[in-house]
Amino acid sequence: MALDAKAVCAIRSEFPALTQSVDGRPIIFFDGPGGTQVHGSVIEAISRYFVSANSNHDGAYLYSRKTDEAVHEARLAMADFFNAARSEEIVFGPNMTTLTFRLSQAIGDRLRPGDEIVVTRLDHDGNVSPWLALESRGMIVRYVDFDPTNGTLNMDDMERAINRRTKVVAVGYASNALGTINDVQTIISLAHGFGAWVYVDAVHYAPHGPIDVKELGCDFLVCSAYKFFGPHLGVLYGRYDLLDTLPPRKVRPAGEAPPDKFETGTNNFEGICGAAAAVEYLASVGKRFGSEFARDYPGFVGRRKDLKVGMSAIRAYEKSLSRALLGGLLKIPGVKIYGITEEEKLDQRVPTFSLTTKELKPREMAKRLDRRNIFLWDGHFYAVEAIERLGLMRQGGVVRIGLCHYNTMEEIGILLEEIFKMQGD
Repeated sequence: MALDAKAVCAIRSEFPALTQSVDGRPIIFFDGPGGTQVHGSVIEAISRYFVSANSNHDGAYLYSRKTDEAVHEARLAMADFFNAARSEEIVFGPNMTTLTFRLSQAIGDRLRPGDEIVVTRLDHDGNVSPWLALESRGMIVRYVDFDPTNGTLNMDDMERAINRRTKVVAVGYASNALGTINDVQTIISLAHGFGAWVYVDAVHYAPHGPIDVKELGCDFLVCSAYKFFGPHLGVLYGRYDLLDTLPPRKVRPAGEAPPDKFETGTNNFEGICGAAAAVEYLASVGKRFGSEFARDYPGFVGRRKDLKVGMSAIRAYEKSLSRALLGGLLKIPGVKIYGITEEEKLDQRVPTFSLTTKELKPREMAKRLDRRNIFLWDGHFYAVEAIERLGLMRQGGVVRIGLCHYNTMEEIGILLEEIFKMQGD
């Protein structure tokens, strides 16, 4: 069975938030980039932990042992999600930004004044400011620009920025503002050609397609579980040999080996259980609806294969949603879409669309849609460099429509109708 309208109807019944209504009308969630809704199994896993395992870790008694076991199982799940070589390459933390600050400081301890770090103007600030903080130690940060006409990174600029002095390249897998999927594999190849490490922010890509750190060859990759149907939790992959040699900021009793030395203080164990459940949910999508993609992953078995085919099924379904939304928006007078708008290039973006209209400022448009139970975000989404580069900060940024695989064609039709009516108000 494929991931089609009928399958999505079944999936939606598994998300408690999607069954809610206000004033007799259903709620439509189009703010996946700000945080996806949570699968029912995630809620159950968090509740189950509080009832039957709530304890600190590394103790002698039953609940503590159960906590240790749950964390271990979650590391295995996230290693499968990333296709990492070992579970010790998985580090949990509060969120992507905190983990990135933590790792950037550790990496900074290995650098010297004059060493260079490359960032992009397309990235979320969580993958920019942590590296800018190292300028106080004498490191030099270089920016790579993007093309404001289509939201794609300037790869010529990237080639010029990376040189023998480059030690780190920090880049997003997909833009949380414009939806662009960056050519991460080429960037990694360029960086490794000069011996530089690559730190990938996969927060916005993670809910939309399969991730394979072995195939990418990246050194670090970070995401947040609440962007792929789980709880508020950050997850970092790092090559074990690098994590092992990097100096941590930690309290003295904490472990000396990865991942323990990077997990400062007591972890969010209930959230970790929820993240594992989110991975299991995505694997279940593969088992139920991903059979047509199984032949694309002949070297994979078990949960790793289920995740690959599940995320591929999600990617294919979301492409159909993107096609419908993009086609509808292009027909509405006064709407300007930022980023890739050619239907034949939809494989180069995730289903996130940012726009402005001649009639309404972004916040006013978001408020009007809220009155119709359509939930989406407006502003800059912490992608401050991108919105500044587009010249949109003073007018309040953009309105962002963020689709996920639980969204439907019917919901897109309702949204397009409301936007169209607003242009004539």
